[in-house]
Amino acid sequence: MQYNTSRNKLIMPEYGRHIQKMVDYILTIEDPEKRQKNAQSIIELMGILNPHLKNVEDFRHKLWDHIFRISDFELKIDSPYPVPTREEMAKRPEPLPYPKRNRKNKHIGHNITQIIDRAIQTDDEEKRKGFTQSVAYYMKLSYANWHKEQVQDDIIKEELRVLSNGALDYVPGDVKVRFNNSNFKKHAQSNSGNNNNNQNRNKNGGSGGGGNKNNRNSNSNSNNNSNSGHYSKNKKRN
Repeated sequence: MQYNTSRNKLIMPEYGRHIQKMVDYILTIEDPEKRQKNAQSIIELMGILNPHLKNVEDFRHKLWDHIFRISDFELKIDSPYPVPTREEMAKRPEPLPYPKRNRKNKHIGHNITQIIDRAIQTDDEEKRKGFTQSVAYYMKLSYANWHKEQVQDDIIKEELRVLSNGALDYVPGDVKVRFNNSNFKKHAQSNSGNNNNNQNRNKNGGSGGGGNKNNRNSNSNSNNNSNSGHYSKNKKRN
């Protein structure tokens, strides 16, 4: 028996050792036409073994690149795509630039910060007021979602004044946001009702098989009483 530890290392294990052996075999074929034909057959087989590649853009291009990689870039065939090199396959992509934004108030998000900046820069008083009311509405809504309670207008006004460096003045009362906690109350009531029902069942029937045991005892007692009554009646008749 030959173990995998004693065999050659698989370059692409997801295709298996059989594909590796097929590619190694066509490397020994000297006829270019026959080698090309066998390579195309291996490409078709690789597509069947990995159907998930069909959802990848240019999956045929991927398969041709993979067969060159499995052959350790020694396969000499005509490819419909540019032949990859070892350096191109080993090259790492350029790292994406990470956005560096030094925001003082990260809890409100970057979009709200942009709206506040735009509201400060606008000269139209009506637009500035509209921006201010929109930001205040969002702040009230976020506060209600996170804290599960109604927020005071003075808190929103003071925080918006700090965020805008005193440029935006929120007028309390123009925006009203109320948190509806009826769903939470219903959920709490249903939970308490279920707990009460469970406690009542435990008291009446006991826990585990105790309830069934009590029922069996009561049934046996009733049967004994009925049998004793029947026996007494027969005795009187005799």
